[in-house]
Amino acid sequence: MIERTPILDVVTHAVLLVALVLTGLPVVVVLIGSTLSVEQLNSFPMPLLPGSRLAENMAAAWSKGDLGTRLMTSAIVALGITGGKILVSILSAFAIVYFDFRFKTLVFWLIFVSLMLPVEVRIVPTFEVVANALAPAIWIFDALHLGDLVGLFTGTPARLDVKVNLLNSYTGLILPLVASATGTFLFRQFFMTIPRELAEAARIDGASPMRFFRDMMLPLSRTNIAALAVILFLYGWNQYLWPLLMTTDAAYHTAVLGVSKLLPGGDGRPEWNVAMAGAVIVMIPPIAVVIALQRLFVKGLVEADK
Repeated sequence: MIERTPILDVVTHAVLLVALVLTGLPVVVVLIGSTLSVEQLNSFPMPLLPGSRLAENMAAAWSKGDLGTRLMTSAIVALGITGGKILVSILSAFAIVYFDFRFKTLVFWLIFVSLMLPVEVRIVPTFEVVANALAPAIWIFDALHLGDLVGLFTGTPARLDVKVNLLNSYTGLILPLVASATGTFLFRQFFMTIPRELAEAARIDGASPMRFFRDMMLPLSRTNIAALAVILFLYGWNQYLWPLLMTTDAAYHTAVLGVSKLLPGGDGRPEWNVAMAGAVIVMIPPIAVVIALQRLFVKGLVEADK
């Protein structure tokens, strides 16, 4: 029996309409503003119809923001973060579900608790590690007084003073953001829905754990990987704070940083139309990724094929 609730339907559609307006209105304003001249954009009220300056504004944004180089940098960073997070997450989830080792549950919850520590919270120690990748080893070396122990045999206390600087590098941009508690949790939940008899059958047939992972788990995880890849690509593409802090060389600035350079500042002429055109250019790649993986993304979220 289907219950008819017209009042509830009206309220639901009204809430959805308000949410659509609040979400889509800023995007519409940016799209329209990117087609206007400075005079038209500064007029009140702003024109509600697109203008004819889109190509000109985009060319100016491309040149002033050096978006060609920075789009390539953003693509490398986003793809690196996406691939790294998926690889680390799926392997760690596979180990947690299909391998028996001491404190397995504790390890999983330690990973899960790290969700409470985003990059913004651990930004200072992360920056220190990137500035010297051997910093954790130096901390352990000093905390255990290993230098004094070496001094007992050599007569001179040893110091571990080696620096591996990852600032202004793709490794420094990507590696600190690779770990993903969210991805590990999602893959773990999915692996737990797969019958254990499948792993037992593979073991009886002589398949190694990695062959079982490659031939069975990866194909079954295809939609989960696609859904997570979309989310992680957007996460990597929209990174602003981390690239801003750890890059001083403009060659490693991302597209989002390029758009921030287009924002009016100081006593210069405010060219908001150029900044909006730059924002439109930067929005195109993630929108293309979402459209290309839309079907797999929806399947991965609703688990239609499991």
